[in-house]
Amino acid sequence: MNLIRLALVEDDPEVRELLCGYLCRQPELSCVLVADSVEAFLRELPDLAAAPQVVLLDIHLPGMSGLDALPLIRQRLPEADVLMQTVFDDADRIYRALCAGASGYVLKNTPLADIKAAVLEVVSGGAPMSRAVARKVLAHFKPSPSMQSDLLSEREREVVQAIVDGLGDKQVAARLDLSVETVRTYVKRIYRKLQVSSRTELVSRAARGQI
Repeated sequence: MNLIRLALVEDDPEVRELLCGYLCRQPELSCVLVADSVEAFLRELPDLAAAPQVVLLDIHLPGMSGLDALPLIRQRLPEADVLMQTVFDDADRIYRALCAGASGYVLKNTPLADIKAAVLEVVSGGAPMSRAVARKVLAHFKPSPSMQSDLLSEREREVVQAIVDGLGDKQVAARLDLSVETVRTYVKRIYRKLQVSSRTELVSRAARGQI
């Protein structure tokens, strides 16, 4: 089995030790880099034998913040998914992270098992985001009239809402009583109709009331 290469960037020693102690022992994961700052992460990155596939990035860091570092990390690691982690649940900060290329967003009070699940989900193409975070983002932005709402069928709008709620394909399938393959077909159709290329972009468009 190919292990998922994971990098952790967290300045709090206790939180870093907790995350590393749990995630690095998981059979699906391989912690290839653990750093206490963005600067240390970028400094050590060229020495790795293989680049990380997922970066679990604290948003509030000394020196360069996780939010400011996102575009740079996306440039250095275009194939990697960046999963933001923070104590903040401020909708504007979350929205900025999503627009900057974050693949998902988890709060620091998220159980460790759920953080692992978020890592696995983002690798499989999902966009993990707690329901509380998704609600805050949507509540923060007042919807504006959309010219695209009539492009989607009722079922497609239900799929979009489930994605905005942070559900992965299997969870969407369970909620709507569909097969996983049917859900994936709907998602592809929605992407094509709305001219988006990722779940993150879909959630961002929904947050701005453009769906």
